[in-house]
Amino acid sequence: MKYCYCPKCGGRLINKMHDKNRPVCSKCGFIFYQNPVVGVAAIVIKDDKILLGRRTNSYRGEWCIPCGYVEWDEDVYEAAKREFLEETGLIIDINRVYNVHSNFHNPEKQTVGIWFVAKAIGGNLKADDDLDKVGYFYFDELPKLAFPTDEKIIHQLYVEGLIK
Repeated sequence: MKYCYCPKCGGRLINKMHDKNRPVCSKCGFIFYQNPVVGVAAIVIKDDKILLGRRTNSYRGEWCIPCGYVEWDEDVYEAAKREFLEETGLIIDINRVYNVHSNFHNPEKQTVGIWFVAKAIGGNLKADDDLDKVGYFYFDELPKLAFPTDEKIIHQLYVEGLIK
């Protein structure tokens, strides 16, 4: 995303030749760092299948491991629990961080994704919020996935024998 004006004083942001991702304010010198956004996802496995959701907004009709963004002042573990509940209706207990990847699939917004291994401990499975369907899948029956990093994660789960 390209920004033109300083969020502090309104001066014009200029890009230095050697560093296009750090515009500098021509008035006050503020450096506008364009850092990645943090996303979280929870991996829930049941009977050797992984829980996925079909997206309704961006990447509409494609599937993903239920995920979302971390809000300002929110712990990443709490964000994963909140997003999972909003999207699937399930309450989860997080076991551990499974993996972390940089996501470059959207040129407008780079993200860093954190995938957690979790267990459903309550709630009722139902699509809501950003998903219109949720379901468990074996590796060999996966639907079209929205994100390349989810493909990496799911392949790793399969190789490690965590899903079949």
